[in-house]
Amino acid sequence: MPVTVDKEICIGCGACTGVCPVGAMNLDEDGKAGCDSELCIDCGACVATCPVSAISQ
Repeated sequence: MPVTVDKEICIGCGACTGVCPVGAMNLDEDGKAGCDSELCIDCGACVATCPVSAISQ
């Protein structure tokens, strides 16, 4: 199951996009993180990197 992003907490820093090994994390038109569930391998790299704990598994 892919990760989920709490858009209310996300600050749009983009840290998660830089650590995702498969490019599943992106920033949407509002500058908030999102996850492409087709690409996500549920590795948890984005969860560990998020400075505000907006991403969960």
